[in-house]
Amino acid sequence: MASEEDVAVKEPLDLIRLSLDERIYVKLRSDRELRGKLHAYDQHLNMILGDVEEIVTSIEIDDETYEEIVRTSKRTIPYLFVRGDGVILVSPPLRTV
Repeated sequence: MASEEDVAVKEPLDLIRLSLDERIYVKLRSDRELRGKLHAYDQHLNMILGDVEEIVTSIEIDDETYEEIVRTSKRTIPYLFVRGDGVILVSPPLRTV
């Protein structure tokens, strides 16, 4: 059983530490989103994710009607190294007490 100190959140990276071996959501620059199992991370937010679903959103403008066309593409990746300087947001899994 985990001690109270093991589950305490004192610094922002503690929240990520508590999410090890759980599925997290990561938003990256250039309209990319990742959902995957967090295997490892460091203080720069470099991460190794497993069983990753990547969603890339692109917005194009129709030349004739000038309307925005939103396209999304999805792919799955077994393992992915995420470089920390591209990370905008990391969301841990929802926890209920």
